[in-house]
Amino acid sequence: MVLLFDLYNLPEDVYEVIFATEQQKIVAKMLIEEMKLHEGELNKTEMGVFAARLHAGYVTHISDPAYAGKKVRISYNKRQFYDRILTPMKGMGMIDYNLYTKTYNLSEKFNRAMISIGLMWIQELRKKPHYLPRR
Repeated sequence: MVLLFDLYNLPEDVYEVIFATEQQKIVAKMLIEEMKLHEGELNKTEMGVFAARLHAGYVTHISDPAYAGKKVRISYNKRQFYDRILTPMKGMGMIDYNLYTKTYNLSEKFNRAMISIGLMWIQELRKKPHYLPRR
């Protein structure tokens, strides 16, 4: 996944930096909230149930000010949930999957990756220039 952002117009919400569409942002927030309700962990079955509920149409309250006080029905294709929400979040280190316990866990690896990227940029800035000989 590619993160493109404008330093001078950085949104307040991390989901707006990561996801392209409003629906993806909402579904990602719902997933994180669901995981927080289960102490930061969902097993494979619980994740499947969450994806199936989304597929069928999940009625919930959304924290977004545009939806304040309203119940909203969110419907999201199960396959697209795995492809566009869960897999990118795993790839960026926001969510970990433990192969032994078959559980999804909230993770801080995303933060460490962003710090590592910042350090790579500092190293690039400090490198000496490589001049190409002119002909």
